[in-house]
Amino acid sequence: MKKTAAIIGGGVIGGGWAARFLLNGWDVKIHDPDPEAERKIGEVLDNAKRSLPALSENMIIKEGTLSFATSIAQAVTGADWIQESVPERLDLKHKVFAEIQKHAKDDALIGSSTSGFKPSQLQEGATDAAQIFVAHPFNPVYLLPLVELVGEPATTAQAKSVLETLGMHGLVLRKEIDAHIADRFLEAVWREALWLIKDGVATTQEIDDAIRYGFGIRWAQMGLFETYRVAGGEAGMKHFIEQFGPCLSWPWTKLMDVPELDDALVEKIASQSDEQSGQYSIRELERKRDDNLVTILRGLKARNWAAGAILADYETRTKPGLPNDIAKPLNTLNRVIPIDWTDYNGHMNESRYGQVFSDAGDTVMTMIGATPEYIAGGLSFFTVENLIQFRNETHPGERITVITQVLQAEGKKLRMYHEMHRANDDGSPGDLLCTCNQLLIHVSLETRRSCEPGPDMAAKMAALHEAQTRLPKPESMR
Repeated sequence: MKKTAAIIGGGVIGGGWAARFLLNGWDVKIHDPDPEAERKIGEVLDNAKRSLPALSENMIIKEGTLSFATSIAQAVTGADWIQESVPERLDLKHKVFAEIQKHAKDDALIGSSTSGFKPSQLQEGATDAAQIFVAHPFNPVYLLPLVELVGEPATTAQAKSVLETLGMHGLVLRKEIDAHIADRFLEAVWREALWLIKDGVATTQEIDDAIRYGFGIRWAQMGLFETYRVAGGEAGMKHFIEQFGPCLSWPWTKLMDVPELDDALVEKIASQSDEQSGQYSIRELERKRDDNLVTILRGLKARNWAAGAILADYETRTKPGLPNDIAKPLNTLNRVIPIDWTDYNGHMNESRYGQVFSDAGDTVMTMIGATPEYIAGGLSFFTVENLIQFRNETHPGERITVITQVLQAEGKKLRMYHEMHRANDDGSPGDLLCTCNQLLIHVSLETRRSCEPGPDMAAKMAALHEAQTRLPKPESMR
């Protein structure tokens, strides 16, 4: 059944939540009194539609319906998940939660994006305290999977299950604490960075360089303790602590002291930041950030590691089923072109067309029984010929669909003709981008030579051959 999310507060975080739900098929209702809210959220959604689908080899689920509500009551009525993302003022949050609970369903999940307040503080005066919990995400919400969950165990367990369907990771805290987990680390790093600038040790760019060229990359895929376990060498974490533990008592940092953010320090930080990246608009920086995150996350997905493992699991669970009507051309692939598939000309590199048609061919292989289990048993197909013809440019962020017609499926041979189209808004084939005439041969992985398939596969190939060869040739072949 279609689910509905209500977003109360449509700033950067609220807009990110809206995008994450909407692009996973939920209907989304937003309430924000800002007269510019619809424009701002529209810009966030544009960035999300450009980047989130590019994480996956699948076509993201058909997006839900977005609407704007004139009141909290209108937004939350009937909603399954309600996400509060208003400014960090406890009195305002209490007022918002009181209005939400007047009109929300009794079983609705009510999450708060707060980065600092504990659930016990948020729940003060609530009609049903257990219904309210912390669901603290990270920007951009539509790309980063982490959500810190704090609240009643039954509520956070339910919220964690919902987040998994959105491709996110709910980290349930063992006990409530101010600023949860991640922001406590970020605050410590931020405080030390302020001192380094104030004391003239480093500029904003030099601090960012130290992070993004060094430990930031390590932390992105191993976190803190796993990184330092490796740093301990063969002796492991114990050796690392013995070696570096004494320095914790040295006066290196000023973590217990906070510099005064006077006008001079604020101006110093702002001017350095302008010099560092003032040549870009905020939207340009967001797109660069999103493209970089997509590339990192896709790389981690290929290794089934860290945040990439979450993405790989989500992709497996949302992978569409196989074509079931073999009497018509087969829709073998639907996806979005990621930024890391492009070249110096700003369009899809020719090698990636081979990837597209290989994936489309894999769909047909699976249809006739060449599953991972079949291949693990020692039999498979090898591609022996691809004739690719380019018709139009393909650009990052574009949705594409591949229509395949089987020209031959008998004996050892499986020949397919693929058409790659730009997908229309409804998913139907649009402009023809490229074609491929592909020949596969059935082989033994033990001898690395061609061989006849078994009777079960041969029967499926025969049925596919009979149905598909009755179809007229694709227009692009004529």
